[in-house]
Amino acid sequence: MKTLSSDTSPEAEQVQIRIWRTMPPWRKLELVAQMNATVRQLALTGLRQRYPNATESELNRRLAGLLLGEELAARAYGALEE
Repeated sequence: MKTLSSDTSPEAEQVQIRIWRTMPPWRKLELVAQMNATVRQLALTGLRQRYPNATESELNRRLAGLLLGEELAARAYGALEE
C-alpha cells in the first residue's frame, strides 16, 4: 500500500488519518497555526544566515518578499534597500 509520505509506514499513516478525522476543527486550526509559525521561524533563520548584518526590520521585509512575492511585498512595504 502506498502512503502519502515515503517515510511513513502504512500502519502509522492509518493512525494519523484516524486522529485527524476525529480531531475537532479548532485543534486542526491550532496545528496549522503552529506549523505556519514554525515555517516563518525557519525562513527567518535562513534569512539571518544569508544576511548576518541585516536589521530585524530588513529581515522582516525580506520575509515578506518570500511569503508574498517580491512585487506585492514591494508595493506593501517598499522596495528593499540594496
